[in-house]
Amino acid sequence: MSFTTTRQFPTSRLRRMRRDDFSRRMMREHTLTAADLIWPVFVLEGEGQREAVPSMPGVERLSLDLLIEEAREAFELGIPAMALFPVVGKELKTELAEEAFNANGLVQRSVRALKEAIPGLGLITDVALDPYTSHGQDGILDEAGYVHNDRTVETLLKQALSHAEAGADVVAPSDMMDGRIGSIRQVLEQEQLVNTRIMAYSAKYASRYYGPFRDAVGSAGNLGKADKTTYQMDPGNGDEALHEVAMDVAEGADMVMIKPGMPYLDVVRRVKDELRVPTFAYQVSGEYAMHMAAFENGWLEADEVILESLLCFKRAGADGVLTYFAKRAARLLA
Repeated sequence: MSFTTTRQFPTSRLRRMRRDDFSRRMMREHTLTAADLIWPVFVLEGEGQREAVPSMPGVERLSLDLLIEEAREAFELGIPAMALFPVVGKELKTELAEEAFNANGLVQRSVRALKEAIPGLGLITDVALDPYTSHGQDGILDEAGYVHNDRTVETLLKQALSHAEAGADVVAPSDMMDGRIGSIRQVLEQEQLVNTRIMAYSAKYASRYYGPFRDAVGSAGNLGKADKTTYQMDPGNGDEALHEVAMDVAEGADMVMIKPGMPYLDVVRRVKDELRVPTFAYQVSGEYAMHMAAFENGWLEADEVILESLLCFKRAGADGVLTYFAKRAARLLA
C-alpha cells in the first residue's frame, strides 16, 4: 500500500504537535512497558555462586538460590517472563547431549524450584543442545561432522518434554532444525501437556553477534573455529525468514522469534505485517555488549539509549523483547 499525503506547509505544521510534552504523549504511536520485556538469565550449579561474564558487563551466572531472589525482584517489577539458559559443566557435555533431557538436570530442577517460589512468573526454557554437546553444535553430528537433522530432533523432543513435565510454561526451540516444532507439538499433545506454549526461534541467523552468549554458557571453547551456517539462516536472506516462520506456525508454534534483534528489525516488520502472529525479538549478547562498551566509555547516555533501543523493537512490530537490560529498563519505566 502506497502512502500519500495532501498536507502542505504552512497549513500543516507537523512541529505543532511536538511543541509540548502533553501533545507528544497524546500522539505517541508506540509505548514500552515492563510487560514487553523478557529477561534472559544464566543458571549454574551450587549455592551462593555468582560469576561475572567478562564480555557482558553487569551480567552474571547465578546459582539457583541467588537466581530465585533476582527472579522475585523481576516479577515485582512487572516483568512477565524469564528465559532460562544453563551453564553446564564439562563433565556433562557429550557427543549425544544426554544431559539435555535428564529429569533431574540443572534446567529441570531450576524450573521446578522457580515455579514453586514464584508461581506467577512465566518460565521459558531453551530447547537446544549446544550447552550439552562436547563439540558445541546445536545437534548430533554424523560421521562427516554434519549436524544430522532428524537424529537431533529425536533428542530435542526428549528435552522439550522434560522441560514441560518440570513445569516450563514455554519451550523455546532455538536449534533451527527442520520439522522440530511439529514433532514437539505432537509429543506435547500426546502427553496431555496441551497448554505448554512453543516459542519458535523461527528466523535465527548465523550471526557473529552471539559471541558473548557462547562465553556465558561455556560453548564457545567447544565450538572452536566451527560455525553454524549449515542450519542457522544466512544474514543476507529475508524472504526465507517468512517461509521459516510460516512453517513453524503451521506446525504448532504459538509465537515466533527473530534473532538477532536490532540488525534484523526489517525481518521483524515483515513477519508482523505479512503473517500477523505473536512476534518476539532477541536483543542478543553482542548488542548488549556494544551498548555497554559505549556506556562505560561515556559515548552514549545509558538510561535513555536503553529505553530508545527497546522502543525501536516495538515500533518495528515486536510484541516483546528478550533483553539483558530487562530489569534495568523495568526500573526506569517504573
